[in-house]
Amino acid sequence: MDNIIISWKNPIRLLTSVGLARVGDFIYLVAINILVFQMTGSAAAVAGLWVIGPMVNLLTKFWTGSFIDYRSKRKIMIITYIFRAFLVFCIPFSPSIWLIYLILVFLSVAQSFFQPSSMTYTTQLIPKEIRKRFNSINSLTSSGAFIMGPAIAGALILVTNVNITLVINSVAFLLAAILLLLLPETDNFEKNTAPKLSFKQIKDDFTVSITFMRENSYVAFVYISFLATTIFTFAMDTQEVVFTQLVVGLTEMDYSMLISITGIGAIVGAFLVSIFTKGISIRLLIITGIIMQTIGYLIYAFSWSFLSIATGFVILGFFNTFLNTGIVTFYQNNIPVDKMGRITSIFQLFQSSVQIIFVLLVGAVAELIPLRLTIIILSICMLVVAIIITVAVLHPVKKGYFKEA
Repeated sequence: MDNIIISWKNPIRLLTSVGLARVGDFIYLVAINILVFQMTGSAAAVAGLWVIGPMVNLLTKFWTGSFIDYRSKRKIMIITYIFRAFLVFCIPFSPSIWLIYLILVFLSVAQSFFQPSSMTYTTQLIPKEIRKRFNSINSLTSSGAFIMGPAIAGALILVTNVNITLVINSVAFLLAAILLLLLPETDNFEKNTAPKLSFKQIKDDFTVSITFMRENSYVAFVYISFLATTIFTFAMDTQEVVFTQLVVGLTEMDYSMLISITGIGAIVGAFLVSIFTKGISIRLLIITGIIMQTIGYLIYAFSWSFLSIATGFVILGFFNTFLNTGIVTFYQNNIPVDKMGRITSIFQLFQSSVQIIFVLLVGAVAELIPLRLTIIILSICMLVVAIIITVAVLHPVKKGYFKEA
């Protein structure tokens, strides 16, 4: 028992750090949307917040991986947390909307460094034998933050105001950074040995990453197929408010309840996976997750009432954790840590590029054909990809890719 407690000491610290930051992310998300709307009164100005992240990814993901893989991932995570705390703290004191947008750009840059660093550091720190369990608990903290973050933000804004909420919010990122200081260093780079960031290095590293994907085409295929489903879901989610209110005829209160129901479903699913994860294989997590999540979206696409949409949302929320736990564990087990920063950045570059194109395309198509038909087509496309992933994962020759130890 003592060995188990000792082995989980660092993972628990990492989970707490990441959990605090995720709650902070949701508090910030609610607060910044309200602040921008208060300052401008423009729905377009608020919508502009959602394109900053993908646009920044397009400009940074070419080279962030090259920077990350040759430097301490733990230090990069700590610096990005502190940087985000400072930037969030500055937002209430910004005199213009354009300065706030500039701060949001820098926040997105920090996030583009954090995500590949976090994935790599987690893989380095967490032993392969407990990665699946760790990822299931990590999904539970993420689902919990999805519920707690907006609730805390609403309470803080009600008791104080948006500006004070953002100042308090910055403390969450500082606490997350302090917890990371208590974790061990996993990189052993000698001082001043990291290569200078240059166009040649970026080009060489890009070539190395593409070569790895070509030589490990099965891993790349499964993960890119998964990213394709996230792009379909992202495109559907951007039209969610319009679909539920104008097509199905629900109220804003109904929509708020649906979001809460989805979050509760995600928490319950994550809780069950975290308890029974030892008895569920990575393959079963991926297959069950992708098929059932797709069924949830299909029910949503053909829905006609609050109850039918709620059913679809509960299903997709519940099984989203199954899919994320399985696919993240598969990714960590099959991507070498010395290349993970670069490869993760390239995957995210692909995701952001297609995401922007898809959102614009769906917006344009929705003007030409009924929105319900657009959502149905997207959900059917997602089903096709889900079936392809299922066949690929179940291929008997490929079972070695899903070993857990």
